[in-house]
Amino acid sequence: MTAQPPLPDKWTQFLLDIYTQGQPPVLGTVNIKEIEEKARHAMKHLIPAYMYTLGSAGTWSTDAANRRAIDSWKIVPRMLVDNTNRNLETTIFGVKYPSPVFVAPIGVQGILHADGELASARAAGNVGVPYIMSTASSRSIEDVAEANGPNSHRWYQLYWPRTSEVTLSLLRRAKANGFTALVITLDTSILGWRPHDLETAYIPFAYGVGIQVGTSDPEFMKRFDLEPRRGETTPFPFHPEEIREAAFGKGDERAAREMLLGKEWLGEVNSGVFRSWEDLRFIKDNWDGPIVLKGIQRVSDAEKAIVYGIDGIVVSNHGGRQVDGAIGSMDALNKIMSSRKVRAAQRAGKLTVLFDSGIRTGSDIIKALALGAQGVLSHTVGRPFMYGLAIAGQAGVEQILMQTICDLHITMGLCGYSDINEIIGKKEEILMKLEYKL
Repeated sequence: MTAQPPLPDKWTQFLLDIYTQGQPPVLGTVNIKEIEEKARHAMKHLIPAYMYTLGSAGTWSTDAANRRAIDSWKIVPRMLVDNTNRNLETTIFGVKYPSPVFVAPIGVQGILHADGELASARAAGNVGVPYIMSTASSRSIEDVAEANGPNSHRWYQLYWPRTSEVTLSLLRRAKANGFTALVITLDTSILGWRPHDLETAYIPFAYGVGIQVGTSDPEFMKRFDLEPRRGETTPFPFHPEEIREAAFGKGDERAAREMLLGKEWLGEVNSGVFRSWEDLRFIKDNWDGPIVLKGIQRVSDAEKAIVYGIDGIVVSNHGGRQVDGAIGSMDALNKIMSSRKVRAAQRAGKLTVLFDSGIRTGSDIIKALALGAQGVLSHTVGRPFMYGLAIAGQAGVEQILMQTICDLHITMGLCGYSDINEIIGKKEEILMKLEYKL
């Protein structure tokens, strides 16, 4: 019996190209730990920026819990199933995406590379992965949308501003620039306790870096009788001590103005104001499109999201960067997907469940999907794609995205599945909880 060869696909081709070309891709390796070390070397003169990317809250225990939670689940492969041709396509909010992987909202990318978010937005567009832009970006909404491309899929992540006029302005700009879904981050009303940043007093926003969504906003800038900036870039390498010395030591008016704008923008988007469930009505009344709540960890909150008519949730602990001593995000996902109300809403198409925090590999993604997630945000792949950005800019980000999805494509077949949608919610069939310590 002669079998037909598999149809060509770009994910498998990524693997084949490495072998046929006889050399690793642009980052020199596909090993995430080695990529992390390469990024540290590339940033050796900017270690506070590297630590800002790498670090977590407190003792880093939540970051460690994320990995332990993922590692506690093991995949049980099945055999003799025709998985010759495999399909990673999935539909979320009525849109078909080429894979369940999204580029997560990660801010202030300009501290790692001169191109900042423009590089990662272009990379996402080239690979075909939806891009979620952070309110803390070091480039404007308009510039990121242009870099991402007219035919690419993108969502906007909102750090909910304190004032209604700025909130409405950001929503208008996001919609006008092709961002189709709104992701509201709930767990960052104030910055978490991050000793690694406190030790170096490292906060780029205070020096005008990572506030470019604000400095390009007409409502925010008119408070200072300033025009919104277009095409603004940020200094790279970024040395906050030089800006501080210029502002306070040399009386440089421009440096002082940047620090003032940074302080005021932080007062908008990390204001210390904690919103309530009732406040969501304001967003629903003023946003035409799906609304997703990022930062859900409790079953009761997931169920409340259904009651309040929210379209989706991201089960996330911000990569362990906000609350020390919290549960691993995959443990939270398992608990939330044990809710009959959540599963029923998901089956009825009333609630989309996405996952974030701790994922590094294709098999990790399979575990999240088997537990019930319909897609993963690459905050999971977030730190690695920031490492790729630091080492090689756009090409480095593209490699991280390609290798992650290629790994998923291959591992899915080896586990006995040909379609990603066969995996979602099949915990009992695919996974086993580890009952012993490695």
